[in-house]
Amino acid sequence: MANTPQNRPPAPAPPSLEVPADLVTNYANVVRIAHSPSELVFDFAHLLPGVTPARVCTRVVMSPLGAKLLQRALAENLSRYEAAFGEIKVPGENSLADFLFRPPAPPKE
Repeated sequence: MANTPQNRPPAPAPPSLEVPADLVTNYANVVRIAHSPSELVFDFAHLLPGVTPARVCTRVVMSPLGAKLLQRALAENLSRYEAAFGEIKVPGENSLADFLFRPPAPPKE
């Protein structure tokens, strides 16, 4: 019997999370990602203008499966965010309008 939406078992409920009162929150604007065959390592850092190197404030180590599920969750949540608040513009990325309405390139000699 094929797995159709009608006969699939219900998805398990997400685990409940307890946030401790003394949890330290870190702001990160840089992440370095490294990996081995068995894990991915995310070093989150806060880069200040004119201050080098950026200081790693949090390291998260995940299994490849956990990282893949995180990627999926981030994509879903970013889609919901953009649906509610508009597209997130990434600096340096050209839009279609930038491409269509840019000044003409000077002639090649």
